[in-house]
Formats: sequence, C-alpha cells, structure tokens
Amino acid sequence: QLQLVESGGGLVQVGGSLRLSCAASGRTLSNYLLAWFRQAPGKEREFVAFIRWDDGATYYSDSVRGRFTISRDNAKNTLDLQMNSLKPEDTAIYYCAARSQWVAAGFEAKDFGSWGQGTQVTVSL
Repeated sequence: QLQLVESGGGLVQVGGSLRLSCAASGRTLSNYLLAWFRQAPGKEREFVAFIRWDDGATYYSDSVRGRFTISRDNAKNTLDLQMNSLKPEDTAIYYCAARSQWVAAGFEAKDFGSWGQGTQVTVSL
C-alpha cells in the first residue's frame, strides 16, 4: 500500500518562499500521478498541481501557475512543491496525493485514493 508523508510547512511572510516535500513508500510510483492539494479553513480541498511520475509532465491550477513548481526525485521517491511569491490566500493545509495515471478521472480530491496527513502553510502579512 502506498504511504505518503509530507514535510516542510511553516510560517512565512507575504512574498516569501517555502518548499514542501512528500516522501512516498510502499510501492513503485511508475504509472502514477502525484499531486498537491490544499484546504483552507471552511473551504473544500482544491487541486494545486500534478506531475506524471514516468515522464515528468506537469499541470498547475490557475491560482499558482507561475509561482509554484512541482517536481519529483525518482531515485529518492519524493515529490516536492517549491512555492514562491506566497500570498495570504495560499494559507492552507497542503496534502500530497496519488492515483494511477490510467484512471479516467479529473483532478478533484475524490479522484485520488492515496493521501498524506498534510502539512500547514501559513502566509502572514
């Protein structure tokens, strides 16, 4: 069974940067999509970005495109999210998620079956 563990969250000022990491274990990530989601208080969990493990193809939500970069390290089985130019509205719990790339589905939280426990990111004024 795939296990995901996030790290790297914290408190940062507006305009600052943070790097989140997600360590995967339990199975090979070949044929998987790995993604980052986030959930702010009182809001639904929303898609941030995904990367296709095998070829590194990426896609971002409009709200983070140009500021965030998703990447993976095949040798270490880790997924990263570099977050730059952070805004107060980026404040949320950030989750790492995974699913098979062969599943015909969208990019809502319900479409992903494996989740980490989340890491808090707080952007202060």
